[in-house]
Amino acid sequence: MKNTLPRKQRYTFFRIYLFSGLIYLLLLLPFLLTQYMQNIEKFKEISSVLESEKQREEPENSNTILKVQTPGSGTSSESMALKSDPFGMQTKALLLSLVLAFLFNYPFKRFFKLKSKNRPIPQWVGHYCKKYILLTPIINAGIVFFLLMVVHAWLLFSLYRNPQYSAFEKEFYSRFFYVSAVASVLISTFIYFWQKHRVHLRYLEHLFSPDDLRRRVFRNRRGSIGRRLWIASGMTTLLPLLVVLIYLFQSVTYLRELPFDLKALTEDQKILLLGSRLIAHNLNIADTLIQSLFYINAINSWFMFVGIYSGIFVALVYIFFFVKWTTEDITQPVNDLLKNMELTGRDAQAHYALVKTNDEIGALTEGYNDMSLRINTYIQNVQRLNEAYFRFVPRQFLELLGRNEITDVSLGDQVAREMSVMFTDIRDFTSLSEEMSLQENFDFVNSYLGLMEPVIRGHNGFIDKYMGDAIMALFDGRVENALDAAVEMSLTLEEYNQVRESEGKPPVRMGIGVHTGMLMLGIVGGYGKMEGTVISDAVNLASRLEGLNKVYGARLIISEATYAKISEPDKYLPRRLDRVRVKGKTNAVDIYELMAAEPEPMRSLKNKYKDRFEKAITLFREKKFEVALSLFEEISDLNPDDLAVKLYITRCRERIIVGELPNWDGSESISEK
Repeated sequence: MKNTLPRKQRYTFFRIYLFSGLIYLLLLLPFLLTQYMQNIEKFKEISSVLESEKQREEPENSNTILKVQTPGSGTSSESMALKSDPFGMQTKALLLSLVLAFLFNYPFKRFFKLKSKNRPIPQWVGHYCKKYILLTPIINAGIVFFLLMVVHAWLLFSLYRNPQYSAFEKEFYSRFFYVSAVASVLISTFIYFWQKHRVHLRYLEHLFSPDDLRRRVFRNRRGSIGRRLWIASGMTTLLPLLVVLIYLFQSVTYLRELPFDLKALTEDQKILLLGSRLIAHNLNIADTLIQSLFYINAINSWFMFVGIYSGIFVALVYIFFFVKWTTEDITQPVNDLLKNMELTGRDAQAHYALVKTNDEIGALTEGYNDMSLRINTYIQNVQRLNEAYFRFVPRQFLELLGRNEITDVSLGDQVAREMSVMFTDIRDFTSLSEEMSLQENFDFVNSYLGLMEPVIRGHNGFIDKYMGDAIMALFDGRVENALDAAVEMSLTLEEYNQVRESEGKPPVRMGIGVHTGMLMLGIVGGYGKMEGTVISDAVNLASRLEGLNKVYGARLIISEATYAKISEPDKYLPRRLDRVRVKGKTNAVDIYELMAAEPEPMRSLKNKYKDRFEKAITLFREKKFEVALSLFEEISDLNPDDLAVKLYITRCRERIIVGELPNWDGSESISEK
């Protein structure tokens, strides 16, 4: 499987904190603005008192309780007891959370920066990032949430435990507490889901290997798309609506808070305050019920809508981001899964998808990876089994029969085709084997055959069968495939002999015979036992040609049928050898020796006197035995190791003594197998 490298990625956390802080301010500013405009006179009074208090108190006590006294009285009417500034506490909490987040996230920032520049990453950095990357969403969100909750807890404790807070102060900070608490929950969850989205889809593949991500690496393996959608719905609707409700309730004014008696109001004033319907029916409503009614005045309505609009805007921001994250968290893993499924179906190889989520899609991806692994393992087992079968039944044999797999073969499958048949055998194998043990014999044959088989396969041939130390191979197409293989096998044998001689072992000699003709390839046997075989007279002739190498002292002998199909005969240094009738054949066959397969210096000597040799053969066939004998003896003096020359010298002398054979056509009958 080919795995594409993950693209370069930057690690971002400051952007998340900054954006969350802006949302927090966006939720609080309308509240602060509303409260200030609704209580502007009280805030002006507080401001003047603060200035006077600062002038009287020591600088180090500038943050102690400030008391607001009602003019003309010695007691505080609207005491603004501020032992410390809650807004400053909020700001400090946010700044502290930013510092803590920087310290926690710096190794991740360093890791991705070094990786993007292809620089070495310290081991501790890699270990730290891999260990804590999945915890970054909860830790980053928890830092902000914890510090803000500490501030809120302190504020709530102060409101109920500090008697110096006035009624206005308690009301103001109570309202601030609810708005800020909701805003804190909103930005904490916002940080959590944004960071989680980036971790799953952008960071994991940089910290974990593709093999690791074939399975879920999450500590919590019980994620749920449904739960995520419920949370997203709550975050995008319920919490922003809660902010709207808070602004709504903060904008109301209860009738009991009015600085006048409702009974003293005129009819028109009552209609304006209570509504025409209530007045028209002249309902007798108890004073306690009247006192519990409330209304929203014109100024408060304006501020209420400012808060509502800000809540709606935040809701839209949340909807945009949460829909984007939720969509990408679902579509990206699914698309990756579909892509790998398509690739697996296209080339029947294992393509694994990365498990980036711990929900149902992650479980589905993990299941697909397991299934793909099992399918790939099964395919590999089948391929190994087929490869094992192909060692017994060559792939080319099946292809010639028009079959793709060995399971497609049936009894009686056959095909007629012109092919080149090669037989090769080790000379004097019996004498060699007598000097070796059974195990050494076995190892020797395997080493020899192991050298020859790749040569045959490399020239588009395949081995039909082994017969002890002998090989029968078939070559489809050009006859040069078989001849090139034979020449290379001869060269390989020479290299093998050099190794044997260095080990003090005797050299190995071989003979090769090649014939080209029509063959019948097919499956024979019974349903209980079948095998592929070749039936043709061409096979028998190739075997006989291999045996003739011992008679003529050659290494590679081919038939006239093969020689006639060579496009460039001179490449193989051919030498006409004889016209023979081999055992089992009635017709004579012209045979040729390819001297290119001979080792040096025999190859050069034979090629040097080739013309004289072929001229002597022509004289012999013309029954000019004395002249032919003289020429053969001349060649023998120049190359005494040429057995073919010695054979013809013997024949010439026999013809001179015995005389011409009746009906002789220039061919010789040889019973050599």
